[in-house]
Amino acid sequence: MAENKQNYNAEQIQVLEGLEPVRKRPGMYIGGTGSDGLHHLIWEIVNNSIDEALAGEADTVEVIMHDNGWVTVTDNGRGIPVDKVKATGKSALETVLTVLHAGGKFGGGGYKVSGGLHGVGVSVVNALSTDLKATVWKDGYEYTQDYKSGVPLTDIKKGAKTDKRGTSISFMPDAEIFETIKFNYKTVLDYLRHQAYLTKGVHVNIKDETLNQSYGFYFEGGIRSYVEHLNKGKEGLNEPTFYVDKKVDEVTVEVAIQYCDSFNEQVKAFANNIFNPEGGTHIVGFRTALTRVINDYARKNGLIKEKEENLTGDDVREGLTAIVSVKLPEPQFEGQTKAKLGNPEIRNIVEKVMNEYLSYYLEENPNEAKKIIGKGVLSARARMAARAARDSVIRKGALEGMTLPGKLADCSSKDKNRSEVYIVEGDSAGGSAKQGRDRDFQAILPLRGKILNVERARLDKMLANNEVKSLIIALGTGIGDTFDISRLRYNRIIIMTDADVDGAHIRTLLLTLFYRHFPELVEGGHIYIAQPPLFKVSKGKTAKYAFSDNERDEIIADIMKSIADKVDEKAKSKKSAEIDKSSVETAQDLAELAEQVTGAENEEEEMVDNPLKKAGINIQRYKGLGEMNPEQLWETTMDPENRVLLQVTINDAEKADAIFNKLMGEEVSLRKTFIQTHAKDVTNLDI
Repeated sequence: MAENKQNYNAEQIQVLEGLEPVRKRPGMYIGGTGSDGLHHLIWEIVNNSIDEALAGEADTVEVIMHDNGWVTVTDNGRGIPVDKVKATGKSALETVLTVLHAGGKFGGGGYKVSGGLHGVGVSVVNALSTDLKATVWKDGYEYTQDYKSGVPLTDIKKGAKTDKRGTSISFMPDAEIFETIKFNYKTVLDYLRHQAYLTKGVHVNIKDETLNQSYGFYFEGGIRSYVEHLNKGKEGLNEPTFYVDKKVDEVTVEVAIQYCDSFNEQVKAFANNIFNPEGGTHIVGFRTALTRVINDYARKNGLIKEKEENLTGDDVREGLTAIVSVKLPEPQFEGQTKAKLGNPEIRNIVEKVMNEYLSYYLEENPNEAKKIIGKGVLSARARMAARAARDSVIRKGALEGMTLPGKLADCSSKDKNRSEVYIVEGDSAGGSAKQGRDRDFQAILPLRGKILNVERARLDKMLANNEVKSLIIALGTGIGDTFDISRLRYNRIIIMTDADVDGAHIRTLLLTLFYRHFPELVEGGHIYIAQPPLFKVSKGKTAKYAFSDNERDEIIADIMKSIADKVDEKAKSKKSAEIDKSSVETAQDLAELAEQVTGAENEEEEMVDNPLKKAGINIQRYKGLGEMNPEQLWETTMDPENRVLLQVTINDAEKADAIFNKLMGEEVSLRKTFIQTHAKDVTNLDI
């Protein structure tokens, strides 16, 4: 055996030089080679331009998506230096484009604040592009340099004199590395909007030559405008919006706060314009100060009674929308994705700024202070009522190993990775589903009528609703601060409602419940929507199911072609006149063809008015799950081999929040406008 072993020595050690590691393992640098990784190329260059704006050296950033697949990012900053770097013997431009961890963000005074901490940004873009062209306007001249797969084709070329200044990077992503090289205009637009909000006073423009669309952003109010944008359509409680922009030593703290009439908290954290979805020390400092300042003001002004407990952090954050943005010289992020800020000193700085300026705001705006504290007090009372209701649910529910809801037909399998639960509309459909299911791994929970719209209800009111309570007990995770995803009893939670307006409404109510109170289930990919068929198309003993109008028409066309072929054969066998079956395109054509062969001449026959029926084709439109017998329901909607399930995902949580508020909130005018805007897109509506 020893003879077969390979020697492990210095010859087996591979050294990747220059940009080779990036092309070898692109996922280490941009997260992956899918659509997200592709767009990350734009983010890297845009972030460099934004860094110039943060340094006070640029006020315009432009992104052009060319119709040939190239992308150009231009700013009017200082321009990447073109003089030689002693350490590399190359120009600064070539160094930052070809050497990892090279740039002006590691000290030396190039940038006091920067999001591009790792210094791999533009060099990674160069490595993962088939072609790249860098143009710099600096010191009165234009400089250019072209690259192929990260390798410079020439030295820097010094061009004509110019008054312009700044940097332009044009690149073509490598199709051999990325799964797709097609950029999405909407994705880029949304990213640039966020950058414009976070960098007040900067013009950010985008142009898509293929779509012939362009857009520009400019926000003098910065994150204050961002908060008001997030709360669009909601009733604000504090006008004016709280806003502070304060520099402490070399750290800038910028916070905007607006309370609204919703029950949900929406706080976004940024460090050097980089979104931190997991928060960090700046969020800890913000929350600590927010709770302390509001409680201190409430006690001082008698808005909380002496015997009452202080408001909790959850109480003071109900209905809160806030942006917390810090800019600091040396951010310490946890992980390459920069999801969480780790600098310990930032907590105290943010806390100090919030303590001082939020106290001023409450003193200067007593009416707004009363509204904010009043909402917190109501939240505290609802929290206590919800705790009592939740405890009741837990005592009666499966969370403590007790009985499940009586209406739940559970599965026999205890393996939650295999198990799935169908949430079914009504007892009739529930009965068919219970009879048609595979009892081993499929559970059925019928709901009676439309559940509570939780967009307009606190937790205590929700837990008083029997249908919601049954669903919570069946899932097993608990809700609110007792939620524990490890106790989820089913890997797949499938919403199965009728294919009509009422079914769509019930589905929307359930999605609202999951999005607002079980976001982890949505983010984890546990929520699905079943797709029952809309039509049954049958001829003789053969039946096929269609899930859309187009699919129905395709099935009919296939049947007609089959009939036409048989008719053609029959005509030839009778030595009749040759029939051109290529003209058979519609049901009427088929009826006329059938008449030619069968010799039917009685136009008073009932079938003449219905050519499909005359051809023996029967179409059944399903408006409810209850119209299907158990076998049909299993075959079309529940059998894993044949069914169609849509997985519910959140591509853009901010947009999802706005849609739920618009469609499920209390502002009727928003729903009316939405319906009027999209009414023309509805081609087939069952009423």
